[in-house]
Order: sequence, then structure tokens, then C-alpha cells
Amino acid sequence: MRILGIDPGYGITGFGVVEAQAGQFRLVNCGAITTPPNTDFSWRLTVIYNDMTQLLQVSQPDAVAIEELFFGQNVTTGIHVAEARGVILLAVAQAGIPLFEYKPMQVKQSLVGYGNATKHQMQDMTKRLLHLSAMPKPDDAADAVAIALCHARSSTSLLAKAQAK
Repeated sequence: MRILGIDPGYGITGFGVVEAQAGQFRLVNCGAITTPPNTDFSWRLTVIYNDMTQLLQVSQPDAVAIEELFFGQNVTTGIHVAEARGVILLAVAQAGIPLFEYKPMQVKQSLVGYGNATKHQMQDMTKRLLHLSAMPKPDDAADAVAIALCHARSSTSLLAKAQAK
């Protein structure tokens, strides 16, 4: 199964493509879609949408896993991230690829076994699962890889298989 993980944002949208087969994981590709600050916001959304559409065509994922929106202190930033997430969801829906959403705590629980794991613990487990010597950069790409791994581990669980029946 090829999974595209997405860490949504409007300045940087991280992505990670992971292949999962029989409990083994391989990093295929990762990176970020970036838009420059101080440019028209609607133009930034267009760039995200166009790049995401192209990424979906090139990577040919069987599933897309995306992080659910978490509103912190800055509501204005949260609204912009939600709008960026909306154009990403549109691109995925138009491509007809199954979409799965995970809360940050679910990603941590899946990879580390603890929903309040630190960033360092997440990165360490990601490196171990993928047999990497270093974490992908930027951090948004590393987070997207972790989201893809979360789905890979969740979709192959006994619970997921039972729910599919």
C-alpha cells in the first residue's frame, strides 16, 4: 500500500510518501509545498491546490492520510490553515483517493504508544521504522511521514481488518 501523508499548512505543507507491506515500511519521497509570505492569500491557496493535484498524480497513492486541524492560541492562523486544508481535501476528493484523518494525539499513540509523546520521541520512532540515518527536512515533511506511518500501522491492525469485514 502506498500512502501519502500530509501535514497541512499555508506557508509550508509537508508531504511524505510511504510504502507499507507486511509490516515493513519504506520511505518513497517527502518534501514540502511552500508559498512565500506577504503574497496574496488566494494565490497561495491556488499554488497549494495545483501542487497537491500534481503530487497526487505523480505519487499515485492508494490512500491519503492528513492531520486534523488543531486550533492553538492564534485563531487567525488556524483559519488560514483550515482554508489550505480545504483546498487539499478538494484535490484529494477530485482524485478519487480514499482519505483518512488523524488527530495529532492519534499519530503519537500509533507511532510511540503514548499520545503525549515529544517531538524527539516521534522523530526517533519514525527513523527506526523507516531505517533512516536522519530525519527528513523540513519538520513539516517529517510530520507528514509520521502521519503516513500512522495510517500504515492503523490500516494493517487487527481492528482495521475486523472493521473492513
